Amino acid sequence: MWEHLAHYRVILGSQSPRRVELLRGLDLDFEQCTLPDVDESYPDGLALREIPSYIARKKAEAYYATLSEDTLLITADTLVFVEDEVLGKPRTPDEAASMLQRLSGRRHYVTTGVSIRTSQHDLSFADTAAVDFLPLTSREIEYYVQHYSPLDKAGAYGIQEWIGYTAISSIEGSFYTVMGLPVHLVSKYLKTL
Repeated sequence: MWEHLAHYRVILGSQSPRRVELLRGLDLDFEQCTLPDVDESYPDGLALREIPSYIARKKAEAYYATLSEDTLLITADTLVFVEDEVLGKPRTPDEAASMLQRLSGRRHYVTTGVSIRTSQHDLSFADTAAVDFLPLTSREIEYYVQHYSPLDKAGAYGIQEWIGYTAISSIEGSFYTVMGLPVHLVSKYLKTL
């Protein structure tokens, strides 16, 4: 399927085990490479839905010094938006619980931005899905925070985990965008290289 990419060393620049799982689902040979402490800040005034693509491009830039001409680099970033509030990864269990309380019984949006770079191509794109949560009790939030790993997930939840099974009433858009990588678009753009 990916013979036209055979001359590239494909690298997923991500610490996310979910992105590894999703990219593997495309039957694409790749390596995972992570750089610590990539700056994920963004300028004030940037449109909310542009932030994930901006951060995905910043992550790609952090890898430039280590890339060779035969490298194809994929980086991504996911953020959750409720009203005009940006929910990234929580820093503490209490912050995770607060985020989940904020999402309880509400519609929110999950945007994943992606950057695909080679020495001759520089592509970036984003995909957004709308997610509706049922109301969550304090006990449910406490259970999820104690038994799962909300600190490494935007919005403090993983759609593929217990809370996704019990709290999500509907999704408009790609499940995989919410999980952390819009693989349908990654596939589409990789076919154009």
